[in-house]
Amino acid sequence: MLERRVLARAYFTHERLVKHQIDSFNRFIEEGLQRVIDEQRIIELDIPDTYVKLGKIWVDKPIIREADGSEPPLVPSTARLRNLTYAAKIQLITQVIDEGRELDEEVVTIGMMPIMVKSEKCNLHPDNIDEALEKLRYPILSTYEEKLTLLGEDTLDPGGYFIINGSERALMTLEDLAPNKILLEKEERYGESIEIAKVFSQRSGYRALVVVERSKGDILEVSFPQLPKTIPFVTMMRALGVETDQEIVTMVSEDPEIMKFLLENLEDAEVETQEQAIELIGKKVAPGQSKEYKINRANQVIDQYFLPHLGTTPESRRAKAFFLARMAEAVLELALGLRREDDKDHYANKRLKLAGDLMEEIFRVAFLRLIKDVKYQLERAKVRGRPLKMSTAVRSDVLTDRIMHPMATGNWVRGRTGVSQLIDRHNYLSIISHLRRVISPLSRSQPHFEARDLHPTQWGRICPSETPEGPNCGLVKNFAQYAEVSVGTDEKEVISTLYELGVEPIRRV
Repeated sequence: MLERRVLARAYFTHERLVKHQIDSFNRFIEEGLQRVIDEQRIIELDIPDTYVKLGKIWVDKPIIREADGSEPPLVPSTARLRNLTYAAKIQLITQVIDEGRELDEEVVTIGMMPIMVKSEKCNLHPDNIDEALEKLRYPILSTYEEKLTLLGEDTLDPGGYFIINGSERALMTLEDLAPNKILLEKEERYGESIEIAKVFSQRSGYRALVVVERSKGDILEVSFPQLPKTIPFVTMMRALGVETDQEIVTMVSEDPEIMKFLLENLEDAEVETQEQAIELIGKKVAPGQSKEYKINRANQVIDQYFLPHLGTTPESRRAKAFFLARMAEAVLELALGLRREDDKDHYANKRLKLAGDLMEEIFRVAFLRLIKDVKYQLERAKVRGRPLKMSTAVRSDVLTDRIMHPMATGNWVRGRTGVSQLIDRHNYLSIISHLRRVISPLSRSQPHFEARDLHPTQWGRICPSETPEGPNCGLVKNFAQYAEVSVGTDEKEVISTLYELGVEPIRRV
């Protein structure tokens, strides 16, 4: 009993209760921002040999611009009282290459980033509070609690939320199906049971649903974005460069029962070569266009929109063929009763999006909008014969508005609503509860009985009793008392470790 009490005292501190949100936001500032910039690297202009190189990005600490031009540190209590947004400048190193000539590097302010209270960039963080007190000409006190009180803060306030136009808003943790993972299910269609393998292929903000299903006559069909109708599995394999019947069969499985299914698929095949398969896809994605355009468009669709998490270059087609074969094998095993359907409510098949992941989503969308605007401004300046300067081309309100609007309304990218919510300040426990809330993307108006049920895998992760009554029951959940959210490992590290252990990379034989 004593040990349990010691553990509880060590755990239930203000920092640990919202640690998952603060850590996630800190990771976004340190790694997420730079990741979005590195995805772009350059801004291409419609002028020969003219482009903009993007470099390091960082976020300053929150300041307030006063009427007299001074910029003292902004603290959360001031932001609340004066209905201000607790935000800091985003700085980016850029360099314009003007018709092959390198111009000087510039540090430009591309917009404002809302700062999470008590995060590493917050003026209340233990590492920053002395500097803020000094600049505000307050006396430097001995304990951290005294310093917080001096700045008008409640010493028990956990942080982990944002202040937008004076109101405190928390980002809800979103529960979603795991991306890049094959999930099997059965579906009733026209009185028949159809086996389906799905994967949400995700790469740098883009999410593509790739489906393999067993249709009438045991024919396997594939569908993915940009493809208006389903396409036979064999056609897709040949388009990916796996042309011989034997190679297609061995890639899927050596089980005699599964081979029987595949031979039926091969007999029904519409195409024999990779060129024919790509032509067929071209007819579907670009009907009525010239042959050359159809082929180019088909190649672009295969590389960019089919299983993008495995790569977006022609070199990754072999890996895509193996993955597609794995999906086909899973569908046929399900049809033969060799495996069961996947449980979508099992917590191993779920991933949580915390504040940092959600901020990265809106920053990516906002930054792409800023790139379009910068491109237009620089091209207009070139036409008018003005010097190409990033400091004049960047309109920081373009990015700021695109970040602030979702934060203020809760309307996120991909049509999700209620992501940002006003904090419930009824009492201390209601704040903690709100910051540890987990919401499901499923519709509130439909039954979803299984999703609302308490699943055994939620043990120790999700609180079994704290959920609202009514339509939100079981879809709005809360973390268990001792629950913490682990961070995934970078895929590149896992792959390099596997290669070191002797795994052979997929090669074209």
